[in-house]
Parts: sequence; structure tokens; C-alpha cells
Amino acid sequence: MPTTTATTTATTAATTAATTAATTAALALGDDALVLSHRLGEWMGHAPVLEEEVALANIALDLLGQARILLSMAGDEDELAYLREERAFRNIQLVEQPNGDFAHTIARQLYFSTYQHLLYDRLATAEGPFAGLAAKAVKEVAYHRDHAEQWTLRLGDGTEVSHERMQRACTALWRFTAEMFRPVDGLDLDRAAMEAAWLESVGHVLGRAGLAVPEGSRTGAWRAGAGREGLHTESFGRMLAEMQHLHRSHPGASW
Repeated sequence: MPTTTATTTATTAATTAATTAATTAALALGDDALVLSHRLGEWMGHAPVLEEEVALANIALDLLGQARILLSMAGDEDELAYLREERAFRNIQLVEQPNGDFAHTIARQLYFSTYQHLLYDRLATAEGPFAGLAAKAVKEVAYHRDHAEQWTLRLGDGTEVSHERMQRACTALWRFTAEMFRPVDGLDLDRAAMEAAWLESVGHVLGRAGLAVPEGSRTGAWRAGAGREGLHTESFGRMLAEMQHLHRSHPGASW
């Protein structure tokens, strides 16, 4: 009997730990998708051409759909999106960066969607709570990545002005990319292999576009990487206030 009790206790503890880890991972991935979805939504009515209004809206909706599923795995999706304080969000700092000019938005999307495609491709074939979502989302993210790649090529290999802006955007956001490959509790992945694949893929796209891979360090004395710990850049607080304003102003409202 003591042995049985000890075994049951150990099993319960392991199950609880696994559930907690899955919740941590769901929040991290869900917050990534939610925040970037909102950033892309800010382009509505401001995109450079009408076709991009549709393309960016579709990408934003794909990400929002992913966020809803992931956040619902961790709790009530609306409460998690609209009632948490800034320090409770676990998204990487890259996705919260302001849109800037169109080149900045494309560089941010290139960096993130390349990573997200690698992530979901691995999760889709692994046992775990994210396999079903990943199997569907990897197809969506392939489009997001391709869209960003095509615009990177168009801007990088375009006019002198578009080339300069795209290079500046890639360099400005480079320091935020290392955080994507930091360990996340609940995601058992070969992060080093993912990072190597990401560097190869992004480097290939930048090379085709005539752009230089940024020389700035991704792992120096100062590096972005605190987003997973709830530390965010200044612009995130303003974005969050805007995103949560309606829900907080009319608590319990029904439509």
C-alpha cells in the first residue's frame, strides 16, 4: 500500500507539473500571436496599397485564431487578453515593436514567421497538446512567411530608397531575434537546431534581396530577451492600453 500511495502521489505531481508547463507554453505562444495580430491590425486603413489591406488583415486574423486556441488552453481567452496587466504578458519583445514604416513591418514579419513556421513544423509531428493546432497553423504560417519574403525581395532589390529602408529595418530589429530561441517551459525542442535553420533561411532571403545580414550582436551584453519574463518595451504599454480600452470601459457588456 505505501508503494502504491507513493506511486500515485508521484504520478499526480508529474501530471500537475506537465499541465503547468503546458499552460506556460500556451501563454507564451498565445501572447506572441495575439500581440502581433494587433500590431498588424493597426495597418487597416494605412497600408500602402489596397491589396495589402487584405493581406495584412488575413495574416492578423490567422494569428488571432491561433491566439484564441492557445489562450483558451490556459484559461478564459477574453480575460487573458483584456484584463491582464502588462507584466503578466509573456510575448517576445519582437512582436510588440511598433509598425514603423512598411519596411519595419515586413522585417518583423520575416523574422517572426520564419521562426513560427519552424516551430509549428516541429510541434505538428511531436506528441503533445499543441500538435493539432500546429498541424493546421503551419500551413497558415507558410503563407505569412512567403508574403514577408516576397516583400523583402521587392523592397531590398527595388529602388535605392526602398533598399535603404529595408536594410535599416532589418538591422533595427535584429537585436530582438535571439529571444525566439530561448527555452520555454512546456516546449521540448532543439532550440539550437531551430536557430541554425532560422539563420540559414533568413540569411538566404536577405542575400537574394541584396541585403546584408545585420552585424549587430544577438547575444551581447545587452540583448532583448525579457519579454518571456514579463518585461516589455515602452511601446507595448501604449499598445496594450489601446487594445484593452473598450473591454475595460464596459465590463460585462453584451453585444
